[in-house]
Amino acid sequence: MNEKYPSPLDLSRLKVFPLEERKSLTKATAILVDPDSEPDPIDERMKRIIGRCADKVISAKQHQSSIMLAYGAHLLRNGAALILEKMMERGWLTHLATNGAGTIHDWEYAYLGRSTESVRDNVATGTFGAWDETGRNLHLAMLVGGLSEFGYGRSLGQLIHEDGIEIPLEATLAEAIKSDPLDPATPARADLLKAMRDHALTAGRQSVVHQWKQASILAQAYRHHIPVSVHPGIGYDIISNHPMFNGAVIGRAATTDFRLFSRAVDSLDGGVMLSVGSAIMAPQVFEKSLSCVNNLRIQAGRPTVKEHEIFVVDLQDGGGWDWTQGEPPKTNPAYYLRFCKSFARMGGAMHYAQCDNLTFIHHLYKTLTAL
Repeated sequence: MNEKYPSPLDLSRLKVFPLEERKSLTKATAILVDPDSEPDPIDERMKRIIGRCADKVISAKQHQSSIMLAYGAHLLRNGAALILEKMMERGWLTHLATNGAGTIHDWEYAYLGRSTESVRDNVATGTFGAWDETGRNLHLAMLVGGLSEFGYGRSLGQLIHEDGIEIPLEATLAEAIKSDPLDPATPARADLLKAMRDHALTAGRQSVVHQWKQASILAQAYRHHIPVSVHPGIGYDIISNHPMFNGAVIGRAATTDFRLFSRAVDSLDGGVMLSVGSAIMAPQVFEKSLSCVNNLRIQAGRPTVKEHEIFVVDLQDGGGWDWTQGEPPKTNPAYYLRFCKSFARMGGAMHYAQCDNLTFIHHLYKTLTAL
């Protein structure tokens, strides 16, 4: 070993605290929006965009094309879970995608009924993200889910929906690893076995009661058999601030989810891609996935994905550019809006709606129910 090269910091020594002790800034009971309530007003232009989106969703459903929603954590924190559940139930969403933060708030609302902390205050005290139950249970879900090749979204959705998880015996894991070390499940078995020994995880049924699971998008998607792919970053999310942090476990689950996302993109011909409040994850993941799908289609002699429509929703100014006409020249500041530009390059028609994310989804649901 090169002694001049610094060794990584030992995060297994992190001190974590009971989640109940944290001062949380939002409550599930306060944020959840009744789907039948009246949404905030919008202008005529926004009504036209939402009307077009609703028409495309209905058409996509009729043709069994994908209706994909990529969302940031704020859509959940703004209380859209019950609205999205209704849309999943009626077949108006066939695939959901979110980032790591979207899953953390989702689980905390379902488990504790509250979420969100002061980043400024808690970083200064070294307690930001250092909450035992959050890091422990999200890792536990992925550790066990990995044995069945479940992705991040399905693993956590199952944990919430079923109020717990079954951990196999250490001896069973060790024997499986020894008998077939090249089995695709061997890395997942080894990670779980090590976690059991390092973090006092016992075999058998582990009960984790979620009293507010109606506030969980992941749980409702799992109940309706709707895939939710999760696209996290290593070190992006507070589950990195826990002694159980294991990037291999997170990466394995996220790899499965990228493949699930790509499966949905492969059915996107004539379908709808909604990006709501996801300025970074959604365009970055979508462009790579679409390229993968087109690569495989071309090899198989199939046409590339076509006739899909993309609706991008964010509070940011779209640069005063009509994105349905393609991207602006480099001399225009709007060119540097990645959340618009990437989607404008993805074929099909792209529409940008500068709108509050909850307001857009609420109006879209209302418009769909009226059709």
